[in-house]
Amino acid sequence: MSSQVNQDYNFEQEESRTLKDYIILFRSNLPAVTIIMIASLIISVIYALRSPDIFQSQSAVKITKTGGNILQAPLTPEFSDFGNDRFIANEIEILKSFNLSEKVAKTLIDTFINLGQPKEFDLMFDHSETFENETKKLISINDLITKLGKVITIEQKRGLDIIVISAESHSPEEAALVANTYASVYKEYNLEINRDQLTFIRKFLDSQREEKREQLNEAEEILRSYQEKGGIIALDAQANNLISQVSDFEAQRNAAKIELMASTEILNKYKDELQKQDPKLVEYLESAASESYIKVLQEQIAELQLNRDLALTKSYQDESVKIKISEYDKKIKDLRVKLDEKIKVLKAGIFASSPEEVKSLSQKIIEEEIKNGSLRIKLKGLDDLVAKYEERFNRLPKTSLDLARFQRNRESLEKLYILVEERYQEALINEQSQPGNVLIIDDARKPDFPAKPNRPLIILVGILIGFGLAFTYVFTKNYFDNKIKTPEDIQKKNINVLAWIPEIEGINVNGTSKNEFVVASTPDSIPSESFRALRTRVQFSRPDKENLKTILITSPAPQEGKSTISINLGGSFALANKKTLIVDADLRRPQLHKVFERDKIPGVVDYLVGNAKLEEIIHRTKVDNLFFITSGTIPPNPAEMLDSSEMINFLSKVREMFDYVIIDSPPIVAVTDAEILARKVDGTILVCSAQITEIEMLTRATELLKNDNSNLIGAVLNNFNVKAGYGSYYKYYYYYSNKSTN
Repeated sequence: MSSQVNQDYNFEQEESRTLKDYIILFRSNLPAVTIIMIASLIISVIYALRSPDIFQSQSAVKITKTGGNILQAPLTPEFSDFGNDRFIANEIEILKSFNLSEKVAKTLIDTFINLGQPKEFDLMFDHSETFENETKKLISINDLITKLGKVITIEQKRGLDIIVISAESHSPEEAALVANTYASVYKEYNLEINRDQLTFIRKFLDSQREEKREQLNEAEEILRSYQEKGGIIALDAQANNLISQVSDFEAQRNAAKIELMASTEILNKYKDELQKQDPKLVEYLESAASESYIKVLQEQIAELQLNRDLALTKSYQDESVKIKISEYDKKIKDLRVKLDEKIKVLKAGIFASSPEEVKSLSQKIIEEEIKNGSLRIKLKGLDDLVAKYEERFNRLPKTSLDLARFQRNRESLEKLYILVEERYQEALINEQSQPGNVLIIDDARKPDFPAKPNRPLIILVGILIGFGLAFTYVFTKNYFDNKIKTPEDIQKKNINVLAWIPEIEGINVNGTSKNEFVVASTPDSIPSESFRALRTRVQFSRPDKENLKTILITSPAPQEGKSTISINLGGSFALANKKTLIVDADLRRPQLHKVFERDKIPGVVDYLVGNAKLEEIIHRTKVDNLFFITSGTIPPNPAEMLDSSEMINFLSKVREMFDYVIIDSPPIVAVTDAEILARKVDGTILVCSAQITEIEMLTRATELLKNDNSNLIGAVLNNFNVKAGYGSYYKYYYYYSNKSTN
């Protein structure tokens, strides 16, 4: 039966621990919790009020992938965005790169200076140094880059090809300026990257144009000087036609050389970039682009182009020549279609296994390799063609050969210059018309209100932190606090709790007050009701209750209220019409005579040594059926006195005279007096005091009583502050105390 009760109790204890114990802990530590919460609130309010305003401004840019051919298109529409997030992530890393940050920092400082260095700006100033007139020093480029890394946030809008650039500053104007500068510099940087190849070609053609212009001027000067010296100043029509043809092919050859040089430079540049990522792929692309089938197609195309150009050089073009030129064009077109199809197959095989980063670069290398090969074949054909015309040119009459050479050189350079100029203008247009893949869709604007600090949130967080600190304090204190606080703490040690006694107002630390006898002074109070509950539980603690007459009251340590328990328990028995005797067996620090305001001599010691009779030491109280015996003269050997045969005889006599004998003894852990008496009485009650008795002391006291084979009835929790932290106990007592008075 008892095991079932214990199981029920343990179940209820586990059920209530989730909420009730928390409330109890917080209520019992309410002053400390309140101080922590108020302090945290004050700190958070001060921090919120003193935190400077931070303004945030945002600009947004849309990024699109560079256009590709059909080989780069997705197989199915639903996978059209595959790899796009990675592409955007790469662009975000470019935005965060040091090179771009350096460009932004330089642009910001230049703009800041042009604006007259506004005093309200914050990021542009070096706050570590100020002059005597309190003027601020302009920040360095490196320091500004470091600051930008802390105030700039770059992130992608989820699911969109849009990047949002957020800038923070104590100045709203500065926040907008930084965000807009980042967007504009990034757009220019992206445009430079996209135009890189076209810019290189344009610069290369520009240098070639200037060089050919100088050569043309020199050739014209040589021809003019020769004519001024009186040489031949005119050639016949046949010679002029030959010169025109050979100079035309020479111009084409030299133009092809220039174009081949530019193509080679671009190709090497692409290969160097790919070499860093995949060296083996470079070799594969070279071998694939020089495949025999591709080479044959290129040679056939080059041969047809030369034949077409020869047909175009004829001075008289009849219908048959025009038909021949048309046939050449058709064959060239058909061969180009075959070449394009072969290139597509080649690209498809490469792109199937290539990562996203190298696809675009691989495509450019293939295209440039094919173009480079075609130019080499074309150049070889033009070299052969020029050589044939060279033989015809050298057969001119010697008298006109010098003039022909000078005129041929001038015409060749003139035509070459015109070709280079046309290519330069074409490259310039292509460069300027090449768009970037970055579009600014939202300019940053001056914010009207600060984005930070969120003062209500700071205060709320401060309150939550205060609650957390209070929670930590309470549970840390509870974890390291080894004192008994609730009846459950006693029951965890497998000790039966007979009752818990609330705090009794008016009792001092030593427990020597008239209010201590509460069952007599205020019988309708809550403490009196608890003593009546204790009396009932003591009476029914054993089946053979008629054999439970002598009861020892002790405690683990001093000042735990055992004398108060002894007096009021005896008073409760007396009020129940039980003839009761209270014996003060604390021969070291007796208290009973102070409560009843009597001399302690004669007492139990005087009786044991034969200096007084039993009827002389028994005193009546104002309560009917309640008697008491004081300690008497303090002996030098209390333990031997209590362990004497006279003490056994004394207990036997009073046991016959009274219904109940309550014996107040010293603390059991401090001295051996209580151990001795525990073996001589019918039962022992252990008194513990809430917030005073340590759990280790309770355990030690229990072990001492068990080792002595004494009969431990149970424990009483004294000074239990039910109002402070245990509302359910208080309601219970309040309800029954009111019932008892009605």
